[in-house]
Amino acid sequence: MPIREVTITLDDVASLLHFPIVRAFHSFKQLHVDDIVNLLVELLEVSTVEARVETIYCHGSYVRLSWLRDVYQTKIEACHWIVAARAYLLHLLGCTLFANKSVTHVHVVFLDALRDLTQSETYAWGTVVLVHMYDNLNEASKSTTR
Repeated sequence: MPIREVTITLDDVASLLHFPIVRAFHSFKQLHVDDIVNLLVELLEVSTVEARVETIYCHGSYVRLSWLRDVYQTKIEACHWIVAARAYLLHLLGCTLFANKSVTHVHVVFLDALRDLTQSETYAWGTVVLVHMYDNLNEASKSTTR
């Protein structure tokens, strides 16, 4: 970055992370907990009870990364490769690109972008990552944040 510049730009994201910034934009909409449960049931092929228990445990539209690892392992053992790939990618997104202060949870809304794995490569992930970084920077810079 040039001297005295401290702002991360879309060009920085594109050159450092090699993520596309000019492709289709996936709009991540705020979902109701029932929609989150349905998304987990449909795309990760878990039971409704298991999905509801996880969302209750996480107090909303999040799942634990450890729970995702268990789902991944179960789907690998059952040879459900597409579902295992979705669980793995959601876990990866939660650990890296969309990590939050907890470092233990990931927002389920990102799972919708993994509905069609062939389509997910056409999204402008770099733009979403930059927005997420700025949003979390706002939270992290508050004096009351630990």
